[in-house]
Amino acid sequence: MPPVLEMILLVLWLFLNINTYTCFPNYVSDDADQLIDPLLDYDRLDDAFDHSRNHTPRCELCDPELCPLALGCRAGVLLDACGCCKECGNLEGQACDPGERSVYYGRCGSGLSCRVDRRGPGPGGEQDEEEEGDEPLCVCTEQEPVCSSEGITYLNICQFREANFSNPQLKLKERGPCKTVPVIKVAPQNQVKGAGSSLVFLCEVFAFPMAQVEWTKEGHQDLLPGDDPHISVQSRGGPQRFELSSWLQIEGAEQGDSGTYRCVARNNLGSVSASATLEVLSHEELSAYLTASVSEMKEMLDYSQPRGEDQDYY
Repeated sequence: MPPVLEMILLVLWLFLNINTYTCFPNYVSDDADQLIDPLLDYDRLDDAFDHSRNHTPRCELCDPELCPLALGCRAGVLLDACGCCKECGNLEGQACDPGERSVYYGRCGSGLSCRVDRRGPGPGGEQDEEEEGDEPLCVCTEQEPVCSSEGITYLNICQFREANFSNPQLKLKERGPCKTVPVIKVAPQNQVKGAGSSLVFLCEVFAFPMAQVEWTKEGHQDLLPGDDPHISVQSRGGPQRFELSSWLQIEGAEQGDSGTYRCVARNNLGSVSASATLEVLSHEELSAYLTASVSEMKEMLDYSQPRGEDQDYY
C-alpha cells in the first residue's frame, strides 16, 4: 500500500475514534474497561450498554465545554447522571429511569414522576399489581385539567407546558376545564345498508358542563327510540374526560328506516347537532349499488395511474 494512502487511513481512523469517545465525556459504564474499539465490535457495545441499565455509571472529571447542547426540551432541562451536562427531561408517557440517576432511559422532566402507570382496577375489581417486565413511564403529578387562554382544555398541566413550549403566547387561564358549548368530536356517518341488516350511528361530544345527547329522525317530532323495539339509544362517558359517546342502534333495518338521523348535544351554554343519512335497500338494489360502487372505484384507480407520453389525457 502506498505510504500516502496509509497516512490518509491512519488520520481517518484517529478522527473517527476521537469523535466516538468524546460523545460520552463525563461518565463511563462499569464495563467500559472491557470494551474494545466500538467501531469494530457493535455487538459488545450494545451488550455493555444494555448491561449498564442496572449499574451506576462511573463519573469522570466534568468538562462543561464537552457537553452537547440541550435543545428543544419541552419537559424542561435537568443535569445528567454525573451532575455535569444539561439534558432534556423525558416527556409524559416516555420510558424513564426511577430514582435520581439517568442511567438508561433518562429522567422525567418538570412536574413528572417515574412510575408504572396503573389506570384502573383489574378484572376482579382490584388494582393490578405491577407485573415483571413492566417499564416505568413518566406520569404527570397533577392530573387536574386546565383551561388555556385560547379556550382549549388540556387534561393536565404537563400537556399545557408542552403546548406552551411551541406557543409561548399561550397562557394559563384557569384551573379546571374550559366552559364551552358542546363540540361534536366524532359525527355520525352516512350509511347504505341492505334490508334486515343491523347498523350503528356514533356521536362523540366534548363539553363542560357535560352535555346531554339526544337523537331525532327528520320528519318525526318524538325523540328516539320512542316505543320502537328495533331502535335503541345508549350513552356513556369517554373515551376522554368530559366526553360523551352516544350510539343509535337499529336492528333488522327496514326500508321504512331510511332517512336523516340527527345527533343533538346541549348543555346550559348552548347546543350543537350533526346529521347523517341512512338508505336501506332491497337485496337486488344493494347488489346493483355495490356493483356500481366497484366500477366507479376502478375508474378512479385507472384515472390515477400515470400515463405514457403517447396516451391521451382527455
